[in-house]
Amino acid sequence: MQTPESPGSARPTSRDVARAAGVSQATVSLVLGDKWRGRVSERTAEAVREAARTLGYRPNLAARNLRLGRTRTALLVVPALTNEFFARVYTGAATVAARHGFGVVLYPSPDGVGPAKDPFASARAALDGIIASSMAADALKAFHGTDLPLVMLDSDPSDTGAAAHVNLDIADGMRQVTAHLRALGHRRFVHLASAVPSWTFDVRAAALATALTDADVRTVRAPLDVDGARAAAERALTGPGPRPTALICDDDVLAAGACKAARRLGLRVPEDVSVTGFDDLALATAVEPELTTVRLPAEHIGERGMAALLAVLAGDSPDPGDLPVTLVPRASSGPAPA
Repeated sequence: MQTPESPGSARPTSRDVARAAGVSQATVSLVLGDKWRGRVSERTAEAVREAARTLGYRPNLAARNLRLGRTRTALLVVPALTNEFFARVYTGAATVAARHGFGVVLYPSPDGVGPAKDPFASARAALDGIIASSMAADALKAFHGTDLPLVMLDSDPSDTGAAAHVNLDIADGMRQVTAHLRALGHRRFVHLASAVPSWTFDVRAAALATALTDADVRTVRAPLDVDGARAAAERALTGPGPRPTALICDDDVLAAGACKAARRLGLRVPEDVSVTGFDDLALATAVEPELTTVRLPAEHIGERGMAALLAVLAGDSPDPGDLPVTLVPRASSGPAPA
């Protein structure tokens, strides 16, 4: 007996699914196109999905896209492909996209900064929507005037240019860091801040300043690379006045540079100076001592970003609320030296 998937058997159609589920073809289209909410019941939707699974039905996406005038393709704009965080964001976005018959195209800004050329002859024709990190905002200039729905990740929620925002609770992450170090007795701090202009780094700086109003805090800016961070941290640790007892870094890469600076100066981490990072990249456990850092759920923000875009395309409201972040204490932070 041949099944619909057997060689030589006829490919099952939406009419077959409708007959098996006892519904109309229009209902099948609504359910399998993920537009059934508010139009058919959950029980009916599940009956359609079960019939499709049993028959081995797969919609003809090419034909449906031609009818709808849509390509079922989203663009993910990131500052660079070499950053592990954004690779994980892509994984999350692509996972959700695949469940809905969408593809995700990656679009990195050259060298991580500045605008990039439109990679498509016509962005309007080639895409259904855009998901972008605030750190790659300049690259979005290539898509101005396309009227494509835009979902911004880790960006200013007051910006009205986006159809939706998906944010991490970055401020709370910095509050967790400062509370951790204060509990360990630290009172003299250096904020090793990213020199990259971005809303997310501005939020970190503001949260740190608010949490440490009664402490000695100095800000030193550094490029987002280990050597640049090392040089900046060396200046901070050898400058005039009492040496800081803790370096609070905007990123794990900066924290790795700070640890390197301490070693070159003959200082012990954390006995002489504590170091904290942000992101919880693989680098955080590759260095010695392992970094105390703030874990950001990169895959989850990618998932939420893609889900938000799908909601906008369907005329629905994306899920509200910022994603929580978590402090991960490790060996790079310890009691303040006497």
